[in-house]
Amino acid sequence: MNQTLKDHEADQKIASAVGNLLEREGGDGAETTSALMPIVYEELRRLAAYRLSQERPGQTLEPAALVNEVYLRLVQNPDVHWENTRHFFGAAAEAMRRILIENARKKKCQKRGGDWRRTEMDVCEVGCDRPKDEIQQVHEVLDQFAEVDPESAELVKLRFFAGLTQQQCAEILGISKRTADNRWAFARAWLYRAIQDEE
Repeated sequence: MNQTLKDHEADQKIASAVGNLLEREGGDGAETTSALMPIVYEELRRLAAYRLSQERPGQTLEPAALVNEVYLRLVQNPDVHWENTRHFFGAAAEAMRRILIENARKKKCQKRGGDWRRTEMDVCEVGCDRPKDEIQQVHEVLDQFAEVDPESAELVKLRFFAGLTQQQCAEILGISKRTADNRWAFARAWLYRAIQDEE
């Protein structure tokens, strides 16, 4: 059995287990979120590891720490009602997005002096700022894109911020792989154009 087939079967088992738990528990509150985490933890950790591997060298956030932070954010809302697997993974992807952006901003702030005091200098050489990180660029235009095409924006969150494969995204979103491919192509073109306009 090849690895792709094994991964697909593992994804199906996770989706089935999540669906069964939501049906049994009703999908309400932090208790349901806590019950979901052991089922999806390894998958989220794998996705976090993939996402972090795409970051620039020097990334200090570990996959387990990222998943733990996602968990904390998901259980903070006791009134949440998980409708289905798509809803849960969408919320996890959004939480991952926010954490990665906050981490990038924090590092950027520290690079630019953080809490250092300013001092006067006789000669100051000013260099060009490095371009913004890709993750921050996408984050900054994603909300605009969501107004144009909310379904494709959801796909971007799952692919880009959570690191899901196109097949996994299609299954979670309840669409065909071909539809997911078309949405991804449109999203990439739109986001690229928007990022170029911002620069």
